[in-house]
Amino acid sequence: MSHPDWRLPLRRVALLFVLLAPSAGAEELPIALAPGTGRETVQASCGMCHSLDYIVINSPFQDQAAWEKTVRKMVNVMGAPLSEEQVQAIVAYLSQHYAGL
Repeated sequence: MSHPDWRLPLRRVALLFVLLAPSAGAEELPIALAPGTGRETVQASCGMCHSLDYIVINSPFQDQAAWEKTVRKMVNVMGAPLSEEQVQAIVAYLSQHYAGL
């Protein structure tokens, strides 16, 4: 009785990483956020400190409460210069377009 070759699945995973890895020197495309009320505020306010792809990357794990906590952390801990109106607009936009939970 032969044993399954455990290297075959590892080879497939390695091939998948090679195929999905960005090529060296490839230009990164800018993130295009969903259209909607608040998008410009999000682009200007969030994009001043970090890449907007953080929004897309974190969206599967965020609901409205999590986005509110995240935005308030950016203000209270990281020092983002946002008014209460901007915070509310950002949370509303992210909750509507990027809440994955």
